[in-house]
Amino acid sequence: MTFKLINPEQWGRPRGYSNGVLAPAGGALLFVAGQIGWDERQRLVGEDFVEQFDRALANVLAVVAEAGGRAEHVARLTVYVTDKREYLARTREVGESWRARMGRHFPAMSLVEVKALLEDGAKVEIEATAVIAS
Repeated sequence: MTFKLINPEQWGRPRGYSNGVLAPAGGALLFVAGQIGWDERQRLVGEDFVEQFDRALANVLAVVAEAGGRAEHVARLTVYVTDKREYLARTREVGESWRARMGRHFPAMSLVEVKALLEDGAKVEIEATAVIAS
């Protein structure tokens, strides 16, 4: 399944995301609940922001894979962070993690700073929508 990325030319090229993603008809929608940086035993992988980001993204992709999809089937992500300054300070490392897991696939994406996440110690939570060929 190939998405058409929608980025109005007059807006300039977005960095690390797409403004819109048009999915072909016939795909099944998968809504992935917010995933944090914890392991199979539901323990945070550590206190480091990038480590938590990487694991949260891996957890999203594990749900997508379980449904028969791959990273390129992710159409939209919402990333919740407890400190946008930490995110901005670690952008290069986050980008490395992103490319290792997502390659050069950049879905529609939003980043939202929140006061706290449900799990104490969690610094990042990622939810997703994927479109998987049926």
